[in-house]
Amino acid sequence: MKPLTKNASNYINFVSNIFLMKKILPVYCLLFALAGNAQKIDSIYVHLYTDSLKKGTYNYINIDGLMSDGHYLPLDSTQLHFSSSYGKFYGNSLFISKDCKAEKVNIKVTMKSNPALQKEFTIYIKKKDDDEHLKTEEEILGEIRGGGKRKKN
Repeated sequence: MKPLTKNASNYINFVSNIFLMKKILPVYCLLFALAGNAQKIDSIYVHLYTDSLKKGTYNYINIDGLMSDGHYLPLDSTQLHFSSSYGKFYGNSLFISKDCKAEKVNIKVTMKSNPALQKEFTIYIKKKDDDEHLKTEEEILGEIRGGGKRKKN
């Protein structure tokens, strides 16, 4: 086998470098793009589905993060730390026992990645039991078919 000339050796190095660049360059481009598009959460907001907490059930506490691009992102217990003056958190849900005598619960939510982002708020506990009788489907249909009881003005 003949030894390679200097020109042939340079050509092989050139081809090797191009081959290596084709593999590495896309990885660098991808990492650069991901780092450039990374949005950060500027603030957190509480969006509750109810005006009071119910006893004996899990009450979902909805927290959204406002991104630097203006979009909202739902946040959960993997990104947030929840604490409260009463009850126990299971993920984003706060369980209030049936025998609770407290009138309200103070809740504190903190971003795990940025503890400076936090929200403290108070939610009252529903006082009246949920023992209201709701009409069954048969009762409603019976009222519709039979003319039902109508209130006179």
